[in-house]
Amino acid sequence: MSAIAGFKAYDLRGRIPTELNPSVAYRVGRAYAEWLKPKRVVVGRDIRLSSQELCEALTRGLLDSGVDVYDIGLCGTEGVYFATFAENMDGGIMVTASHNPPDYNGMKFVREQSRPISGDTGLMEIKKIADADAYSTPTRKGVLHQLNTWDKYIGHLLSYVDTSKLKKLKVVVNAGNGGAGAVIDSLEKHLPFEFIKIHHNADGTFPNGVPNPMLEDNRLSTIHAIKAHKADLGIAWDGDYDRCFFFDERGEFIEGYYIVGLLASMFLKRERGARIVYDPRLTWATLEMVKSLGGAPVQSKSGHAFIKDVMRQHDAVYGGEMSAHHYFRAFGYCDSGQVPWLLVTQLLCESGKTLSSLVGERIAAFPASGEINRRVPDAKATIKQIEDHYKQGALAVDYTDGLSIEYAEWRFNLRSSNTEPLIRLNVESRGNVALMQAKTTELLAMIGGEVAH
Repeated sequence: MSAIAGFKAYDLRGRIPTELNPSVAYRVGRAYAEWLKPKRVVVGRDIRLSSQELCEALTRGLLDSGVDVYDIGLCGTEGVYFATFAENMDGGIMVTASHNPPDYNGMKFVREQSRPISGDTGLMEIKKIADADAYSTPTRKGVLHQLNTWDKYIGHLLSYVDTSKLKKLKVVVNAGNGGAGAVIDSLEKHLPFEFIKIHHNADGTFPNGVPNPMLEDNRLSTIHAIKAHKADLGIAWDGDYDRCFFFDERGEFIEGYYIVGLLASMFLKRERGARIVYDPRLTWATLEMVKSLGGAPVQSKSGHAFIKDVMRQHDAVYGGEMSAHHYFRAFGYCDSGQVPWLLVTQLLCESGKTLSSLVGERIAAFPASGEINRRVPDAKATIKQIEDHYKQGALAVDYTDGLSIEYAEWRFNLRSSNTEPLIRLNVESRGNVALMQAKTTELLAMIGGEVAH
């Protein structure tokens, strides 16, 4: 039996049908059950054309292992997270490839309380069992249930905002023909907003391109709609809507880093002294906001499995990554791509300010390079070379996630990708765009390598 190729640090991803197909999905279902020994597991799927067939095969694997399966149907990744913790299930599996091309699919795995299963918390053990394709014989066959958690999920989303404080806003929403449109339609009747919907209907052929707002070409339709309709803001999602991306009223894309401080401020006004988790790539804007409001910042290695673990350890109310993953204690410490925009729209309504003014001060105070990727022959050697050069005279050197070096007026983080053969650079300064740009250019010249996207 051949080894399964698509297991990554956090999930399973593979090309259809060579790397991921119903046979592989069945084996993964059997292996997940063999390793976790759950009694009740949630399954859900995204809108990709291959997702239903894969989900059915995965389900057969679970049922043949004696597991009772609760199928919640089409959803976003957070739908599986929500159903798993809200219904006290033993685990959950989402069939999705998020923002990958249409000929890919994958799976994301959680255990009880929606705790993530990643490379160092069981995923490689599941791979080994699936590769061996040998399983114990169950005493019974599992039972398949259809489970509808939609209304409960929508009610939970609405619990994050005070709808009495919301005013009429004009909001461009771009689901990218992924799954987010259905959530907007369900929330719409509860909110006073006028939604301008583009690429709204779910379509697994992705007629308007893969839903990945990190790609600059994919932002154009959102930007055009904001300008054409004179909207107050724009929001775009990836396919399984576990991340949302913001555009201000001028159509300017806002880096996820600057949203972290905004969301932290809302929670700290509600719960003074609360803990806020952040990642080491870009930090100064978040740290200043959290400390100024009496919060306790807690650093975590980037990546959802690490952030969720640190949030649980510290009972943090909120955690944010510059990659536009936002985590909430009330959401089982999981990431949601729907909660952030609800909170931001409430902040716009309460403050009476535009989104550009809310983030503009932060962008000016802490200009950042954005994440720059380079493909290099030896990531470890490159990072060591950079460390040796820059650590002299530094105020701080930190190894929480790759290499972070800090000076009085600028800092940078350089790390290997968890999922690709790349190194990633982020640079920021204190209010000095020219310094940030000069240091970014200097570092890139020393790193060398090929440009990677």
